[in-house]
Amino acid sequence: MTSNILIIVPAYNEEQAIVDTVKQLEQFAEYDYVVVNDGSTDRTKEILEQHNFSHVTLPVNLGIGGAVQTGYRYAAQHGYDYAIQLDADGQHDPEDLHHLVSEMKRRNVDMLIGSRFLEKSNYKGSLTRRTGILYFNYLLRMISRVHITDPTSGYRIVNRRVIEWFANDYPVDYPEVEVIVKLARKRFTVEETKVEMNARQGGASSITPVKSIYYMAKVTFFSLIRSYI
Repeated sequence: MTSNILIIVPAYNEEQAIVDTVKQLEQFAEYDYVVVNDGSTDRTKEILEQHNFSHVTLPVNLGIGGAVQTGYRYAAQHGYDYAIQLDADGQHDPEDLHHLVSEMKRRNVDMLIGSRFLEKSNYKGSLTRRTGILYFNYLLRMISRVHITDPTSGYRIVNRRVIEWFANDYPVDYPEVEVIVKLARKRFTVEETKVEMNARQGGASSITPVKSIYYMAKVTFFSLIRSYI
């Protein structure tokens, strides 16, 4: 442990992008990182070992929720004060790391989300994806009175309080929106700041059109339940 800030990189079948992603992270020597290899069936595990990248390998695929929670448990066990989620596919720009950290400390909030839509950015998403994001924006405003322009963004930083909570309680899959509801319900402060997003550097998104419908229905159901618990 060389820093009080840990970057959590969940990875599933990211053999095409993981080397570039981690090497960019290693340019930020003041931050620690851990790649959580979520039971990948491609060469991800072999690549992590060959390059001696800091990583934890799960024996089976737990899904994004289980992989991210593993990262939070790692952060809690090693005493980190802040944890940053960053995708392994190269979409999240490491150049925004300093901005996320400085804004987190300046605002003194519990979670700060990197948003593609808070201000004008270079991000160009599909109409389906943008429609889903807008839907979840309205859902959060309705049930939690929280206005987040990019609720599905996985680029986010949290403080020690949230690290410890997530280490013990985190949704199994599609967690991004649901955790905002949970944090708002427990009176944690959640804000966002502008970041840039890149195109995927390899692999394919796990969210297909059919899964999108399931995703929206499931997240809506559990978010409504969470808002009353």
